[in-house]
Amino acid sequence: MKHLTIIIFSLLLFSCKPEIKEVPVIVEKDEDLIELLSRMTGSFSTIKQAEKDSSYFSISLHMYPIWKEKEGNWLYVEQALYDKQEKPYRQRIYNISRENDSIFKSEIYTIPNQSLWICKWDTPEVFDKLLEESLLIRNGCDVFLKKTAENTFIGKTIGKACLSDLSGATYATSEVEINENNIISWDRGFNEKDSLVWGASKAGYVFDKL
Repeated sequence: MKHLTIIIFSLLLFSCKPEIKEVPVIVEKDEDLIELLSRMTGSFSTIKQAEKDSSYFSISLHMYPIWKEKEGNWLYVEQALYDKQEKPYRQRIYNISRENDSIFKSEIYTIPNQSLWICKWDTPEVFDKLLEESLLIRNGCDVFLKKTAENTFIGKTIGKACLSDLSGATYATSEVEINENNIISWDRGFNEKDSLVWGASKAGYVFDKL
């Protein structure tokens, strides 16, 4: 009888255990990061600026997402003189992320065998053949961005950390302003005496979204 009592008590104990239900994890969307990526994605040109000021070149800029299945937010970036888009002078991969609660970071990578990827921005699935581990990060060239009260993303590189040997430069700087309809980009190279050796002298290039 004693054993029967124990068995009955045990059955009651287990039957009273609350049912454990899995609670779905709700992942909040980073709306500001989504907006930043949306503004950076597309084709742009400086044609309007060049028509008003002959000291600026007409330049095309294409930025499109690649590697959508990979962790991160990757963009293929291609710049060229507008009438020579088959010969770009800059090809990069950007990885856009949130650095903290108020700052975003754009990491800059160079690409091996760059000629293979020219004008491939309109077929981003081609980049599935490009291995992430083959990219070379440009240390010190990260651009840090912050969203302003005017709903603009403004950012720049830090100090003299982005090394460059282009046209006698020792370091380069980048300043960027990302608006709803355009991107203002001011890239410059400086020598060891901090004298400007390449890049626009007055202000940045205004890339209007097409």
